[in-house]
Amino acid sequence: MTATLIVKCNKCGNYMLSALNQKTKLCPYCGVKVNLNRVQRVAAADNAFEASEILRKLKSEKGFNHNP
Repeated sequence: MTATLIVKCNKCGNYMLSALNQKTKLCPYCGVKVNLNRVQRVAAADNAFEASEILRKLKSEKGFNHNP
């Protein structure tokens, strides 16, 4: 499995997941194309499941309480 990063969008400031070897990504919140070499890396995890747990915690601390 490849490491998964949690990064912060330069434009809107929201967190998103990306693969360690990924170079660009579209922000799912504002739609801007993000250069992943130039973003703030918030955390890293060994797999996507661990990263999503970290992301959920960060979002709840920021004030996003999304419970399906």
